[in-house]
Amino acid sequence: MESRLEVPINASVRHVHLSTEHVSALFGSDHKLTIHSQLSQPGQYACEETVTLVGLKHSIPNVRILGPERKETQVEISRTDEFTLGIDAPVRASGELDGTPGLTLVGLYGKVELQRGVIRALRHIHMSPEDAVRFGVQDRDWAMVRVGGERGIIFDDVLVRVSPLFRLDMHVDTDEANAADLHPGAMGTLISQPTLVKPEPND
Repeated sequence: MESRLEVPINASVRHVHLSTEHVSALFGSDHKLTIHSQLSQPGQYACEETVTLVGLKHSIPNVRILGPERKETQVEISRTDEFTLGIDAPVRASGELDGTPGLTLVGLYGKVELQRGVIRALRHIHMSPEDAVRFGVQDRDWAMVRVGGERGIIFDDVLVRVSPLFRLDMHVDTDEANAADLHPGAMGTLISQPTLVKPEPND
């Protein structure tokens, strides 16, 4: 049975998650990230600090860092960004970094040569356990989401992530958002189980 409950959808602009080691390397010893604004997920925030991404072809300046710090540095970009940088990054769930390419990060006081960690983020929905019950899904299920409008589109293979720490929100990258002509306040409808075209992360 199809769920008609709606999901808010937001574009996730290119950004960087830094390890504690790399925060120090880029911004100075014992530097603490400064909160610029809160994000949709509780405890997550955009930082005042930015870095420059340096690829094989060109660079992208002023890329926002998201906090808090993580165990391993991760860079999330779009396909269009890949063409600019000269990097071929795979579509991955957050944290799935084996076999991913690296690049150079340049900060205020230093730079870091990443050996891996650059991905195009797999489109996904954050849900609380209560939301998951309403939608009839579980953590790491796959969903299909329909977006209406003049450039209406169906997003297949949307990874569902469930945690008590999450707030209902679907994230797509800027290329996907532009293809659907998404605007602030955009909503999508979970319409069915998807036709899976890729293995589940960790398989």
